[in-house]
Amino acid sequence: MHQPTAPELEILKLLWLKQPLTARELHDELAPVLGWGYSSTRKTLERMGAKGFIACSIHCNKNTYTALLDKMPTLAAYVQDFANRVFEINGPLPVAMFANSKLVNASEIADLELLLQKLAQESAADPQAAASKDN
Repeated sequence: MHQPTAPELEILKLLWLKQPLTARELHDELAPVLGWGYSSTRKTLERMGAKGFIACSIHCNKNTYTALLDKMPTLAAYVQDFANRVFEINGPLPVAMFANSKLVNASEIADLELLLQKLAQESAADPQAAASKDN
């Protein structure tokens, strides 16, 4: 599975918070963050659909979008990849750093800890196989 790009992650975060949303609703909320025009938002949504990250359905004669990626596994993979690539951390990450997160609650932090431990074990067991999952 490919990792979401930074803008795709912003869209996913909003969808995890409140979905379904229309392209216009997504754009209006994310325009200050992304600085995009509406057509860029629409194109990104199309690409995310093609990647299997989101689903589009018709609701009240409008296209609405929902996340297909599960929040916690996606965040765990994203965080682990970042730690590996940027900080060259190959072991388990301290989940205490997520304690004040607005994105995850206490029970999700416990799930995240388990997922990060699993990813670290997989990476330690076979670093090349773990790296190839992201490609």
